[in-house]
Amino acid sequence: MKLVFLGTPRFAVPTLEALLQAGHEIALVVSQPDRLVGRAQRLTAPPVKVAAQAAGLAVAQPEKIRNNAEFRAQLEAIAPEAIVVVAYGRILPSWMLALSRLGCINLHGSLLPKYRGAAPIQWAVARGETVTGNTTMLLEEGLDTGPILLQRALAIGPEQTAVDLFEELAIGGAPLVVETLAGLADGSLQPQPQNHAGATLAPILTREDGRMGFAAHTAVELKNRWRGFQPWPGAFTALEGKKLIVHHLAVADASTFTAPASAQPGEILVENHRFLVACAGKTWLELVEIQLEGKKRMAAAEFLRGMQIAAVKRLG
Repeated sequence: MKLVFLGTPRFAVPTLEALLQAGHEIALVVSQPDRLVGRAQRLTAPPVKVAAQAAGLAVAQPEKIRNNAEFRAQLEAIAPEAIVVVAYGRILPSWMLALSRLGCINLHGSLLPKYRGAAPIQWAVARGETVTGNTTMLLEEGLDTGPILLQRALAIGPEQTAVDLFEELAIGGAPLVVETLAGLADGSLQPQPQNHAGATLAPILTREDGRMGFAAHTAVELKNRWRGFQPWPGAFTALEGKKLIVHHLAVADASTFTAPASAQPGEILVENHRFLVACAGKTWLELVEIQLEGKKRMAAAEFLRGMQIAAVKRLG
């Protein structure tokens, strides 16, 4: 099948590779433009572009697509049988949705209609889900509202982070897209409308999502948010006015320390070289590895040895 492939991050690369291995013709790969990355602000190509060039494929990186007459003419000249979209990062215009015979087929990292939006993997972990999966769907003008083609579930382990899950879903989604194309081509696969009443949203993450709300969340909820918000925005709070990044944490078993009955959320307890903090619902977190603003990353026990924290009453 002659295809156009749209994708940008590492998540999309396994699908691109699987389509090539399945014998499809990728007439054009479309990715977002190179961006300045890191403190050095080095111009960096997106992973999909790197993979496409390594495979000898043509690449386009338009800054805008909605009213881009040159880009539209390029796609119309190709006349693809289908457009495959995996984490491209932009809403497609109506002219592109109607361009190909089989439509625009999208791989989405959730079991739709749950977790529509920009960060489905992160929010599924952050909200404590134990199962997620991949969905292939036909794109339409709404946000992840199009009819479902195929779905495949995947368990979320209790210690898995969003980083771990990204890789599993990326690898697992690739054969699902290949299977979807085959089913559409031979007519054996019929799109099924979503149950919009069951929809939940997974909005784009902001830095503030990483702020630890000890009064608003239990220890389990805060751990789930830490797992989900890896590698960014992570988890952080404040210690005496300075930002405290929490690199690793654990739900504390109340039977292993003496918890004050009157402790309020955010209150600190130091016991047996452990850095404990009270959370909602009379639950406790242990901060295992931390980094105070302007300091190096270190184990909490080491941090406690070097700081007089007994006088500090609370975090946040």
